[in-house]
Amino acid sequence: MDTMRERFTTVVSRLLDEDPRVAVVLAEIGRDGFTEAARRHPDRVVNVGIREQLLVGAGAGLALTGLRPVLHTFASFLVERPFEQVKLDLGHQDTGAVLVSAAASFDWPAGGYTHMAPGDVALLDTLDGWTVHVPGHPDEAETLLRHAVAAGDDKVYVRLSLQANREALPVDGERFRTVREGRSGVVVAVGPMLDNVLAATDGLDVTVLYATTVRPFDAAALRRATGAATTDVVLVEPYLAGTSTAAANDALADVPHRVLGLGVGRRELRRYGTIEEHVGAHGLGARSLRERIGAFLTP
Repeated sequence: MDTMRERFTTVVSRLLDEDPRVAVVLAEIGRDGFTEAARRHPDRVVNVGIREQLLVGAGAGLALTGLRPVLHTFASFLVERPFEQVKLDLGHQDTGAVLVSAAASFDWPAGGYTHMAPGDVALLDTLDGWTVHVPGHPDEAETLLRHAVAAGDDKVYVRLSLQANREALPVDGERFRTVREGRSGVVVAVGPMLDNVLAATDGLDVTVLYATTVRPFDAAALRRATGAATTDVVLVEPYLAGTSTAAANDALADVPHRVLGLGVGRRELRRYGTIEEHVGAHGLGARSLRERIGAFLTP
C-alpha cells in the first residue's frame, strides 16, 4: 500500500493536468515528487526554497489571481512556523488555499521536536473558517484531497500521516461515520486512530464514530450517537489531547455529559525512538486505550 503522501503527489499531479486553476507551492520538501508535473506545468508548480513564510504568502498571492493553490510541507513548517502568514495572508484577506501537511504529530521521530506538530489542529482552531481533514488511509486521503481542491475558494487543511488504518472507509468530507453501535458511551476515533480504537473497544458496549473531517465538528452526529439524556464521550485524536473537547462539550451543552480527551500529551519526549514507541508513550496503543476508556466508562 502506498502512503498518504505518495498518494497526495499522484493525485495532485493529476489535478494539475485536469484543472487549470490548480497550482502547487512547495518549500523544498516534496519537490522530487513533482518533477514531472513541474516540467508539464512550469507556471503552476512553484518551489520557493526553505522559506515557509513565503510559501504561504506566495500561495495567497496565487489565490488572489484566481488560482487554487495547494501548499505542502511538514506540518510544523506549514502551520506553526508561518502561522502569522496563515492568519493574515489567508485569514485576514479571506483568501482560500489547500494546506497539505506531512509528518503529522511525530511521523519522523529522528527529525526531533522541530519536525513534530501535535498542536497544529489546535492552533488552526484559533482561526475562523477552516475545514480540517484527517484521513486514516491513503484512499481516504485521495477522496479528501479532491474534495478540498474542489471546495471553491475555501481554506482547507489536510493532515497526512504515515500512520494508517488497514482498510479505508467511505468518507464525504463532512460527516462522522458510525462504525459500531452501543449504549454505554461514545468513542470518537479520528483518522489513523480507528484501528486501535476498534481493538481497544472490542467487546465493550459503546458506539464508535469515525471522524476524518474534524472541522467543522459534526455536532449532529455526536448528538444522535449519544441518544440518552446522560452520556459519556471519549475523543481519541492523533494530535494534542483535548483538541476537540470544547467542540464536543458545545455539541452536548444542553444535556448532562462527560468528555475525556485522549491524544498526544504536552510533555516533550526527548528521545527519537520510533513511531510505534511514541504511540505507546502517549498511551494511544490498543491496550492502553482500553484501560483508559474502560476506567472512564466504568460506573
